[in-house]
Amino acid sequence: MRAISLFSGCGGLDIGLHRAGYRTVLATDLEPICSQTWADNFPTVPFLTKRMGDLTRQDIVEALGGRLQKIDLLAGGPPCPPFSKSRFYRKDKPRALDDPNGWETINGFLNVLDWVRPRSFLLENVKGLTYGVHSEALEAIVRRAENLGYTVTVGVLNAADFGVPQIRERCFVVGSLDGKIELPVPTHSKDGRQGTDRWVSAGEAISDLDTDEAACDAGHFAGGRHHDLLRLVPPGDNYLFFTEKRGHPDPKFKWRSRYWSFLLKLSPDMPSWTIQARRSNNMGPFHWRNRILRIEEIKRLQTFPDDFLLAGTIEQQWRQIGNAVPPLLAQLVAEAISRPAQVRLKTAA
Repeated sequence: MRAISLFSGCGGLDIGLHRAGYRTVLATDLEPICSQTWADNFPTVPFLTKRMGDLTRQDIVEALGGRLQKIDLLAGGPPCPPFSKSRFYRKDKPRALDDPNGWETINGFLNVLDWVRPRSFLLENVKGLTYGVHSEALEAIVRRAENLGYTVTVGVLNAADFGVPQIRERCFVVGSLDGKIELPVPTHSKDGRQGTDRWVSAGEAISDLDTDEAACDAGHFAGGRHHDLLRLVPPGDNYLFFTEKRGHPDPKFKWRSRYWSFLLKLSPDMPSWTIQARRSNNMGPFHWRNRILRIEEIKRLQTFPDDFLLAGTIEQQWRQIGNAVPPLLAQLVAEAISRPAQVRLKTAA
C-alpha cells in the first residue's frame, strides 16, 4: 500500500505506517534538517522541502517520476500551535484558522487530498482541535473531506492507552472511500482494568539508559536558577508543590501562575508527560534525577527505535522528536485504517 506523507518531520508517523504495511512514496516538510534525517533513515524516499502553501499538484507528480498512480493513504500532522493549549495564553496571536499558518497548513492538506484522492487519509493534531473554540476548523476539515466522498471519523487517543510510555493526547481525523474507519481500542489503562495492561512507565522505558548517576548534561542546566527547587520536587510533581494551596510551609509560587510543565519531574512509576518540541532548562518533564532528558531517552519515550538517526544539533534533534507522532501509536491507527484496504486488495487478487 502506497502512502504520501505531509508535514513529515523526522518520520515518526511513517515508521508506524511502514510497520502497518504501507510504503511512503513521497515525504514533505518545510524544515531542511528533516530532509537530512530522511536521507539517513529512508534513503529511497523522495523528499520535498517546501512550504505547504507553495506545494502544487505538479510538484507531487514530478517527485513521483511523472505519474501520480494510485495512492492508498495520505497522512500528516499539520503544525499544531494555532490549536494548542498554549495559544490560550498568547492573546497576541490569532488562533485556529484565523492564524495564517493554521489556514495554510490545514487548507494545504485538504488541497492535496483533493488532488491525489487516496483511498484513505489520516490527519493528526493536538487535542485542542476538538475544543469548542476550534469547532469551525474541525467542521471545515470534516465537511470538505465528506464533499470529496470520504466517510470521516474523529477521535482523541491517549498514547499511553496504547503502550507508549507517555501521556500524549492527540486528535485523529481519518477518512476512507470504503466506509467508516473504527479507531483502535485501547490496549492499556492507568489501572490495568477491563482486561487491559497497565500503562508503561517511564522507568520501564528508560531506566536501563541511566547508568551514570553522577552524569550531568552539558548545555542547559535543569531548572536554571530554580535548580535547587527542582531537586526538592517529588517525582511526578511540578512547581505546584511549592504553593500555598498544596500546604507548602514556604510557598514560592502562586497557584496556576506558570505553565504546567514548569519544574515538572518524571516519576519512574508513571508514563512521561508529553515530550514537547522545545528543549528547555525550566520546562519539563525532567528526569527524576534532576537533569534534562537525553535524546536517546526521549526517543524511547516516543517509541522510536534506538538506532534511528537524527540530523542536526541537540536542539534540532529534540524538536524533531518532540514534534513527531509516536511510531507505536501511528502503527495502531494505520492498521485500523488499512483493514478495509487489505480486504479490497485480497478480493482483487
